[in-house]
Amino acid sequence: MKKQVLPILILAALTLALTGCTNTPKEEPTKAPAKPLYANYKPYTRWWWFSSEIDKRDVRDQLVWLRDHDFGGVEIAWIYPMGLDSTTRHPDFLSPEWAESVNYAKKVADSLGLGCDFTYGTLWPFSDIDLPAGDQTRNYFENEACNAGKPVESAERGYTWDFPRTARILNHLDKNAFRRYADKMNRGLDEAYKGSKSGVFVDSWEVETQYLWTPGFGETFMQEHGYDIEPYMLNKTLLDEANAEVFYDYMHTLSGYVLREFYQPFADNATSVGAFSRAQCGGAPTDLLTAFTLVDIPETEAILYEPCFSKIAASAATLGDKDAVTAETFTCAYGWTSLRYKNGRGQSPHQGCEQIADLKLISDALFANGTNQIIWHGFPYNKVGDTTNHFYTTCQISTNEDNNLSGNDLKDFNDYMATVSEYMRKGKNYSDLAVYMPLEDAWMGGTYPDSMRKVKAFFWGEYEMRFINTPEAYKGMQPLWVNEHFLKSAKYENGTLHCGATDFKALYCDVEYMEMSALQEIIRLAEEGLPVIMTRMPKEPGMVKHEEYSSMIVQLTSHLLPPTSDLQPLIKGENLPDFWIRQDGDTYYVFIANPLTQTIEYPLDYGYAFTDQGATRNITVSQHGKSETFTLNFKPTESLLLKIDANGIQQMDLGFMPKKMRGL
Repeated sequence: MKKQVLPILILAALTLALTGCTNTPKEEPTKAPAKPLYANYKPYTRWWWFSSEIDKRDVRDQLVWLRDHDFGGVEIAWIYPMGLDSTTRHPDFLSPEWAESVNYAKKVADSLGLGCDFTYGTLWPFSDIDLPAGDQTRNYFENEACNAGKPVESAERGYTWDFPRTARILNHLDKNAFRRYADKMNRGLDEAYKGSKSGVFVDSWEVETQYLWTPGFGETFMQEHGYDIEPYMLNKTLLDEANAEVFYDYMHTLSGYVLREFYQPFADNATSVGAFSRAQCGGAPTDLLTAFTLVDIPETEAILYEPCFSKIAASAATLGDKDAVTAETFTCAYGWTSLRYKNGRGQSPHQGCEQIADLKLISDALFANGTNQIIWHGFPYNKVGDTTNHFYTTCQISTNEDNNLSGNDLKDFNDYMATVSEYMRKGKNYSDLAVYMPLEDAWMGGTYPDSMRKVKAFFWGEYEMRFINTPEAYKGMQPLWVNEHFLKSAKYENGTLHCGATDFKALYCDVEYMEMSALQEIIRLAEEGLPVIMTRMPKEPGMVKHEEYSSMIVQLTSHLLPPTSDLQPLIKGENLPDFWIRQDGDTYYVFIANPLTQTIEYPLDYGYAFTDQGATRNITVSQHGKSETFTLNFKPTESLLLKIDANGIQQMDLGFMPKKMRGL
């Protein structure tokens, strides 16, 4: 039995300078130096290519239309035939005929100044109709069946480019299986990789994770934890609440597999072919923060994921010195309808008459949580002016002027998002407070209650960390997540915590569980003088306990500083809206989302943005040795952008106020 340690609060003495405030006219954003990835700040769109014959004239017409409506590029995604019509003629996936259309699209995009990325497969997750036997994903029970020569049914995916042929889902826990898959993809995309640098993309982890297994997993688990996991698998007791510590150890081993066998090979492969990697790590049974740092572009999603989930990707980008944080945006904004609805022509609620004001709430919520590059979801391949094709969970960007997401309203919205994205890529992310990410708590947490599972088929376990957020009390310091991976190499020198590619003033910990190895790193940094905020003393997770853990807790408390009261954030105020801060030298750019964004949830009520009556907030800004209050006046549906420097505060004119579209 461990002795309970009373919660304590240790605050760091942090001092930030203070400033004055003024109002100035609109300032046009200055161009940042050219960046190799997503340099023009304009939104991209996922471009749904339905399995069919692709007409080059339509490809060019659609790309010209996208350019003229201020899109920055496309991500081509290859999916099933519209209406699941198995008689639709189409070239085989990755065939020379298929590649000819893809190569043409890339060349036209280059000629128009558009980027062109590729979903790294047909639909998702990665799958192949000719996947070699043994390269498919499996759970523990299917692994035994596979060893006996029986089929592994959950590894199948039907709705791919080659519909109605069934594909096998790739084993994401086997880097050799991935490499065999990647070799085939790279041959098909070989010519398309030429020209401007393209991104290859992997979507969120939509692979069954309960009892996930791969050959050799049991042996690896035994080496790492010293006991046999298989009885808990065989008896189907791994997910029992009583076995939370066993499940934690299982997640610990599984996480290592996911990082080294999938995300690292995926990123390495992109580099090897002259592309870059972009990934949604959401849903992956792994250390999410570390996973996001392995790829070139971390990507979040909303609103199937909470906007605050974006902070994980943004923290990874900050720690890993990555410029862009993308977001699959507007997915299922008003809800979700099955693909099978209307004979395989499933259609999202209000598709074709979305309210841009509602979509702006979502994009602004993402900007205020660290996203700085929007990826529309999405644009279906159609003949210009046609709306026959549509993707069932997406907004309907359309070349048809009768569609809400078309014409000047769409262009103006894209211009607005590009402007905010440019400001949110100036300098670097500001933060004075590192927050220890509650990974151990998530792995010990088990299953989400039904009340939190908005779309039950999509997620089940707390390991996804969909709802975690940084501490509200320190919001004005823009806290960012850190983990053991980065604390291991962190140094505290001259009043600064150097952690990854960024610096902090203090570390905040509010977790129930913490690995002993992580605790050791925090003790080391505390001994170097790092101020640490501990709201409670953690416990050791997992089955195997260490006798010295309790003495280490005592050791940590002996190095903590006494509580102080002179903590001074850059921004403070009552009932603060969500915001994001970029620091460019001595200048801060602060995007402050409309307070209504804090209330959005899936599914969004149609026209919800127009319930906004406007709002006022008073803030105090402290920098450059001065302090002054400033009033934030939000017009209905409006978000604000502040520029803060030694001359004071300027409220920038973002120049976009969405109007009601047809349908309301």
